[in-house]
Amino acid sequence: MIVSRAPVRFSLGGGGTDLPAYTSRFGGFVVSAAIDKYVYVCCNRRFYRDIRLAYSKTEIASDVSKIEHPIFREALKLLGVDAAVELVSIADLPANSGLGSSSSFTVALLNALHAYKREYVSSRQLAEEACHIEIDRLGEPVGRQDQFIAAFGGVTALTFEPDGTVHAEPVPAADEVLAELEQSLVIVYSGIERPAKVVLGEQKARLDQLEEGVVSRMHDIKRLGREVYELLARGDLERYGELLHEHWERKRKLTSNMTDSLLDEIYQAGRDAGAIGGKLMGAGGGGFFMFYVRPAERRRFALAMTARGLRILRFRFDDAGARIVANVHG
Repeated sequence: MIVSRAPVRFSLGGGGTDLPAYTSRFGGFVVSAAIDKYVYVCCNRRFYRDIRLAYSKTEIASDVSKIEHPIFREALKLLGVDAAVELVSIADLPANSGLGSSSSFTVALLNALHAYKREYVSSRQLAEEACHIEIDRLGEPVGRQDQFIAAFGGVTALTFEPDGTVHAEPVPAADEVLAELEQSLVIVYSGIERPAKVVLGEQKARLDQLEEGVVSRMHDIKRLGREVYELLARGDLERYGELLHEHWERKRKLTSNMTDSLLDEIYQAGRDAGAIGGKLMGAGGGGFFMFYVRPAERRRFALAMTARGLRILRFRFDDAGARIVANVHG
């Protein structure tokens, strides 16, 4: 039995500038943070020759090509595992919530299958294989942030070159700064789930057409990402809260379905309750909000959010990235 896990993430700055429609022309930059909420994949040799998969549904397939779940199917094909295996997926958080859980699943699955084959692979190889499956094989309109932060972990600066190269480096923030940041970020679940492709499809189309307003706002978001890197390096967290609000104002104009009246209402309620700034995680359209709240205002803020029936997610940053947490070969 093998148990693999990979963390989900928060985008702290520059989110969205990793999308191929943008990076292929201008390059991208994102500051991303892995957190201690995980997608787990359990892998075990199966007595029968067929393949059994368990996720939100159960599949038993006599051949890899007959598997319905696209990521399971393509990962098994890529690694040449074609029989007598059982795979189970479990997640700490719901899918379609803006935290990159689909890519975390892909990374955890690949790591489990490599361990099943008794192969050691680097974090970079896991990330690149996950990108290959999601972007090249399945044609998903996603970027490369989620796969790389799930594999590497930490609070990491990701630079995306136009040729597809990705550079990953830890953000040089002091431990006490990161601890204060953990205490100042409040994550609120909107209760709305929407597949990222619904939002990203429109954004990709507008970028492909080089719409002036969209490209200009993406440039601004990338600039904000670089400023976030500098702020964290010098510990200026108050300014970070202000930048989150600037990011919200720019990103909400990228597509018609990034936000709606209910999400706008939640955001304004958060600001009224003491948040300096905030944003929707991931592509938008639902999922989790991230708010920056001074520690002295945190209790008032939490009471205001829970009074609206919203859930607050407790978290810590994850430094480990993708890991095999159990490996007992039978």
